[in-house]
Amino acid sequence: MTDHAAQVLNAIEALREPMLAELATVVRIPSVGGTDAENDAQHYIAGRLGEAGLEVDHWQLDLADLTSRDDFPGMEVDRREAWGVVARLPGTGDGASLMLNGHIDVVPTGDADAWVDPPFAAEVRDGLMFGRGTCDMKAGLIANVYAVQAIQNAGVKLRGDLLLASVLGEEDGGLGTYATLQRGWRADACVISEPTELDIIPANSGALTFRLRVRGEATHAARRTEGTSAIEKFWPIWQAIAELETRRHQTVDPLTARWPLAHPISIGTVHCGDWASSVPDLLVAEGRIGVALDEPVAETRASLEVAIAEACAQDPWLRSHPVEVEWWGGQFASGRLPADSDLVQRVQSAHSAASGNRPHEVYGAPYGSDLRLLTGLGNIPTLQYGPGDAKLAHGASESVPIEEVMTTARTLALLALDVCGVA
Repeated sequence: MTDHAAQVLNAIEALREPMLAELATVVRIPSVGGTDAENDAQHYIAGRLGEAGLEVDHWQLDLADLTSRDDFPGMEVDRREAWGVVARLPGTGDGASLMLNGHIDVVPTGDADAWVDPPFAAEVRDGLMFGRGTCDMKAGLIANVYAVQAIQNAGVKLRGDLLLASVLGEEDGGLGTYATLQRGWRADACVISEPTELDIIPANSGALTFRLRVRGEATHAARRTEGTSAIEKFWPIWQAIAELETRRHQTVDPLTARWPLAHPISIGTVHCGDWASSVPDLLVAEGRIGVALDEPVAETRASLEVAIAEACAQDPWLRSHPVEVEWWGGQFASGRLPADSDLVQRVQSAHSAASGNRPHEVYGAPYGSDLRLLTGLGNIPTLQYGPGDAKLAHGASESVPIEEVMTTARTLALLALDVCGVA
């Protein structure tokens, strides 16, 4: 290990307590997507990075302009305003640049009674920090911040620029990263510190949000046979979707073969009826369909539309009243690190040095992320590596292992020395 690497790792160990304290501070900001607190968290991060002496670009997003663009990735919540944050630790100008990307927004907390601790309490016990956003992904974001600070504290001067992007709107489409790219920010490589349990994810399946409207015919419940229940007419559609999911998994990319479903289809909400004694005349179901690696989004959409149309054709009522399919909200294409990139090998090397050769795996994830925007729109080689288990994200047991947060900070700091170079 070089002297510079040892100095940076020592600096991270010295920052352990401040790092965990700041993670708790950020978790306690209830930055649910679309709320004022989402922007409050961005303002906090911008101020924090400015105080650290970094060059900070903190700007208000032009939502009307961004959402009107043909390649806008979608948004599922209403936002009155939104802010972007990119900080730069400038290099000497003769090295490659690295971006560390993380999102500040979190999903809603769900059933409050399901939580052992209050969702935003950031309680620590048994080596874990609990709370909404700990795993997905404020721990990764704070690890980014302290990887940069450790390099500063160690007095190491980099050759290339080190960028830190804090984005919002990742959970519902990718507004923040999309706006960051439209702002003109680019790097030669990028790591998103999403929860991977310190494994390396160079590819993501995608996910497209859809809405189905199934129409029936209302009548009094006492005369139900003279009406048509939208609930009953949804059942053949549900079966068709299940059959489609099976067909779409007859072959999968080897990178995602570890998952029971590499790009699943799921119905997330169903709303139907407005009176218990009426036959319901409208059912609205919302869900998401996974996009296979390298599958064009248009083909994914067509597969669902065709399956539903064929199901409608088999039913006399649905044949005359076909189910309406609407594409809305987050539209996550799949994404993949370019085959000629050596970023996986560089992260592997940094991880081994930072973790004492802790075993890790390399595989593709079955969910969408901002990776596809960075590799696609931005043409930036990007992978995911970070603390926490994604299966805990969005649930009432969300937590992150503290030692994984520390390892992530160490790994990313060493990666920055490698990619950017030391002056």
